[in-house]
Amino acid sequence: MMAAKRGGKRIGYIRVSSVDQNTCRQLDGIQLDKIYTDKASGKDTNRPQLQAALDYLRDGDVLVVHSMDRLARSLTDLLQLVETLNRRGVVVEFVKNQLTFTGDDSPMSKLMLCVMGAVSEFERAMIKERQLEGIAKAKQAGKYRGRQSTMTPAQLQAIRDRVAAGANKAALAREFKVTRQTIYNILAA
Repeated sequence: MMAAKRGGKRIGYIRVSSVDQNTCRQLDGIQLDKIYTDKASGKDTNRPQLQAALDYLRDGDVLVVHSMDRLARSLTDLLQLVETLNRRGVVVEFVKNQLTFTGDDSPMSKLMLCVMGAVSEFERAMIKERQLEGIAKAKQAGKYRGRQSTMTPAQLQAIRDRVAAGANKAALAREFKVTRQTIYNILAA
């Protein structure tokens, strides 16, 4: 593996999909100068700690990530992130995949990045497809009712009453800390 340039830092990036998942196993035992951790979906690159890490990284630094799917779920995002970082002089290291990208990579390294990224994207698509099939079967059996509301019946009624009185739906969404779509769903129920 290529070492950082003199003075460069090793910056870790960890991502788990939900708040209750454990981040410990991802970069356990790896010497790092700083770690950024997101507890968010990898569906896109709009994640606060990823953006903070990208802003922090400088020429000569190494971004260390457990695996490609922790950095990006789509091949397009993965290729764009690695290429952008390499152009800035940042090395990208994937621990589990044992791959390091410097920007001076051989055609074989670039192929590996594309293949491994495509496999990660395919795995995610298959998981989502199986999940949707399972939900459809559960609905047919009458066992699936979707995500249960976190709002009390009193809050739901208050929203309906205030909308009927002319309240702004976007303002209600902000007040109740929900999306506007949730407000529309409440009204439609």
